[in-house]
Amino acid sequence: MLEKTHTLFRPPGEADSLIIRVADGCPWNACTFCGMYKGVKYSFQGLEKAEHEISKSWKSWPDARRIFLADGDVMRLDFQTLEKMLISLNEKFSRLARIGIYANGASILAKTDDQLRRLKELKLNTLYMGLESGDNQTLKKVNKQETAEAMIEAGQRAQAAGLRISVMILIGLAGKERSLEHARATAKVLNQMQPRLLSALRLVTTPNTPLYKNGFEMVTEHEAVTETREMIAHLELDSTVFRADHSSNIIPLEARLPKDKKRLLNQLDTLLTSGQLDKKSPGRLPWSL
Repeated sequence: MLEKTHTLFRPPGEADSLIIRVADGCPWNACTFCGMYKGVKYSFQGLEKAEHEISKSWKSWPDARRIFLADGDVMRLDFQTLEKMLISLNEKFSRLARIGIYANGASILAKTDDQLRRLKELKLNTLYMGLESGDNQTLKKVNKQETAEAMIEAGQRAQAAGLRISVMILIGLAGKERSLEHARATAKVLNQMQPRLLSALRLVTTPNTPLYKNGFEMVTEHEAVTETREMIAHLELDSTVFRADHSSNIIPLEARLPKDKKRLLNQLDTLLTSGQLDKKSPGRLPWSL
């Protein structure tokens, strides 16, 4: 039986999905900003036990149409193992429409184009990938596994195979010093990726992360909104659903780009000149983080 004492994470978009944990933790688990799997040793306890979890979930929810496989970066599993799990899901869940997983850029790149297409055939639909930043200096500083260039390639290859990429970025990750550079570089990378789904969260440091322990200073409310506006201003996306509606965000945003870009910029400009934003601190932080 897989260990289940730690928190199970899933993307907001998978709220209505059946969640099946087939592995524990994150294989990289070294990003200094992330506290999701700190204290959790990454492990995959074999296909047999994963199949047991799948069968147990099927007995309880046989009509599930959407499934999310946890934990972090299930794409890290070797292709043959992942293929067998997806075949099992397709055989058991007769109404299955789509499967989602977390996927780091390096794990996507470890699969061939033919393998990515095969996974798509088996109803793997959405890969949730944390870009975090398009600024390599920032990525290196927070010990992200991949460079921006590697994540561009991963996103492009996955989408060429028919998979959907849901990209997550972190507002405030570069701190005060490189805030605008981070925003512009991130927009540049996103323009090359052209993700179908894009989510922006504000970095809120938590006590179990190296970033917090090293005294990282979060950007102020005003700086966070300024950074968000700078990034959006430089986006040139052809068809992307954009959301910044996580509890960490200062103002909830939702749009279809490029159609709603002007509306978003006007909304943020109004907020920046309203005098409502704290210019000295990050402001009220979500209790959930």
